[in-house]
Amino acid sequence: MIFPWDRWYSSSCCLCCHVRTGTIILGIWYMIINAVVLLILLSALSDPYQYHITTAELGNEFDFMDDANICIAAAISLLMILICGMATYGAYKQHASWIIPFFCYQIFDFALNTLVVISVVVYPTTIQDYLQQLPGNFPYKEEIMSMNATCLVLIVLVFIGVILAFKAYLIACVWNCYRYVSGRGSDDVLVYVPTNDTAILLPPYDESMTVPTKYPPPPYVSA
Repeated sequence: MIFPWDRWYSSSCCLCCHVRTGTIILGIWYMIINAVVLLILLSALSDPYQYHITTAELGNEFDFMDDANICIAAAISLLMILICGMATYGAYKQHASWIIPFFCYQIFDFALNTLVVISVVVYPTTIQDYLQQLPGNFPYKEEIMSMNATCLVLIVLVFIGVILAFKAYLIACVWNCYRYVSGRGSDDVLVYVPTNDTAILLPPYDESMTVPTKYPPPPYVSA
């Protein structure tokens, strides 16, 4: 039987490139972003006063630019660079197992963003609380806070919904790349018959060559 998710399988993404190419580009893009973040964190660690934000500007007593938080963020950036590099290498060299960590990260990131949407729906006042914690010189802070609360929640939900849809599409691209690479490494061939939704599994080539040949019947001799 054909599974429902098999009908959504496609070897192309973004309407123009192969899923392998898309996964390689996505992995390189994530590596560049995390490398830039890592450089900023390392520079902040070497010169803390350059990126220091006072508690008066934050409006609370939490200092997120201390050495411990910077080291944790730098370690996460290094881990992300490693995971993205594994996905890029796995897609390029067609090693399916190397793509799994990046796919798991995408699922985790999607789940976190989904929890944000749920929290906004359940507790709409969290947006106003978050805006009040921003620095006083934050751009357009007063204009955003003066908006209607319901309208602000709808705008935030639409914005996060678009991001979630885009992330879901990228997850599908990486998953299709994993399936493509896994299928290339297997010796079995699936032939799908769309008429009755059945699948025929052909034996591997080596096994088919080992089947003993049938000898022709003896010649017919008339009595």
